[in-house]
Amino acid sequence: FGVKILTRSILPDGTVTSKFFNNWPWARLWDGPQTVLFGHDADRGLQQYEHAIGLDTGCVYGGRLTACILPEKRLVSVSAKREYFQYRRKHFD
Repeated sequence: FGVKILTRSILPDGTVTSKFFNNWPWARLWDGPQTVLFGHDADRGLQQYEHAIGLDTGCVYGGRLTACILPEKRLVSVSAKREYFQYRRKHFD
């Protein structure tokens, strides 16, 4: 069962946004108890929190493809064969 949301940041005032704010990833606030595995956040790269793991390590941009082996939460990664799409960072301070 999956849930699709477009949240990238939660600001100090509690505002939820799909915009990239470097110091305010939503996953830092997720307190479980379920562990969430997520992607589509290549700007931040690999994110590891107690109950949230961001697996987007930029494979499409020539980075790495990362997977999480369950139940032990072991991460494995391989290099991309090439850059498939030109990287464009969109973020706010």
